[in-house]
Amino acid sequence: MTAVAEKPAGGAAPAGEVPSFTVTLRIQRFNPEVDTEAHYEEYQVLAHATDRVLDALHQIKWEQDGSLSFRRSCAHGVCGSDAMRINGKNRLACKTLIKDVNPDKPITVEPIKGLPVEKDLIVDMEPFFDAYREVMPFLVTNGNEPTKERLQSQADKDRFDDTTKCILCAACTTSCPVFWTDGQYFGPAAIVNAHRFIFDSRDEAAEQRLEILNDKEGVWRCRTTFNCSEACPRGIQVTQAIQEVKRALLTRKF
Repeated sequence: MTAVAEKPAGGAAPAGEVPSFTVTLRIQRFNPEVDTEAHYEEYQVLAHATDRVLDALHQIKWEQDGSLSFRRSCAHGVCGSDAMRINGKNRLACKTLIKDVNPDKPITVEPIKGLPVEKDLIVDMEPFFDAYREVMPFLVTNGNEPTKERLQSQADKDRFDDTTKCILCAACTTSCPVFWTDGQYFGPAAIVNAHRFIFDSRDEAAEQRLEILNDKEGVWRCRTTFNCSEACPRGIQVTQAIQEVKRALLTRKF
């Protein structure tokens, strides 16, 4: 890490100035129009300790190589579109500070694993969303349309509140070794979103979702490695949610 704190002539750096430094990003590149396989390219950018990896990627794209491709939208950890592997771990580029990923060495940036790479850091998310849609991620009720709000106690809400935080970034699913090797596995994110409705006291389709997840490629494929919980940028206890779904399948109590 090379410090670059400019000073005015004859004096010290202004108070409060944040030193800048040069950091190297080693990015996996793949262009299906010209490449037969992925390769790595290195870029150097001038950054501050408070900069995020997304800021460095923007600097590369806007100032050095406009062909670099990656997804991003809100840039505030809400949309989940910029999930990628940073130094071997699934993270959101917009929430990962450069100073937290050892800028003294090249920072390796790769696409998330287990999904087909379309170009550079962009993967095909359709297999992920196919599994998400299959678990019926919406409220199901019977009878007539209600004339007033469906009330719920705080205790009932707390039962599934953690899994409402999911932003569908796929960081948990693509950190799962089972998902890497088995393209049919639903994956943690789909199970988390099923959990959100299975344990919602207002919903009436828990049995249907449990049967969907009782498939051989469903919840029983989880090997409890905790990769998913560690990867979740929202802090969801993913492994715990999966275990609760397994328990509900065995006891039919939800």
